[in-house]
Amino acid sequence: MNDLIFRVAVRSDLPAVLTLLADDALGRSREVGEVDAAYERAFDDITADPRNDLVVAEADGAVVGCMQLTYIPGLSRHGAERQLIEAVRVRSDQRGRGLGREMITWAVDRARERGCGLVQLTTDKSRHDAHRFYLGLGFVASHEGMKLHL
Repeated sequence: MNDLIFRVAVRSDLPAVLTLLADDALGRSREVGEVDAAYERAFDDITADPRNDLVVAEADGAVVGCMQLTYIPGLSRHGAERQLIEAVRVRSDQRGRGLGREMITWAVDRARERGCGLVQLTTDKSRHDAHRFYLGLGFVASHEGMKLHL
């Protein structure tokens, strides 16, 4: 991948990030896909929070991937902060080229630099390819996650 950079997203990246989030059947079922007031408000909240980073992967001037990194303080694990990786997406025409691996490696390196004691993520149970991908990177399916939709 030529000139691949990782950086914190800026407002002008929002349309590309929303396109990535809706770039499969599951995403299309839960995302509007167009910038609206709710997405703008969420973007503002993320960028204003020092414990959150919306990160984009950019290649040759185009956004080709995204992920949200959240740093969570906690008492467990001797007060260790943990990094939560969410909303990992790679543009469909870029999949299978190692970009996802580079993104997660970059995120884990940030967690180490910050002194986190743990990196965790969730992935939808229907995303079997993602499960294999994360297991291949050394993640362990050690917990069962649950959600309550409101």
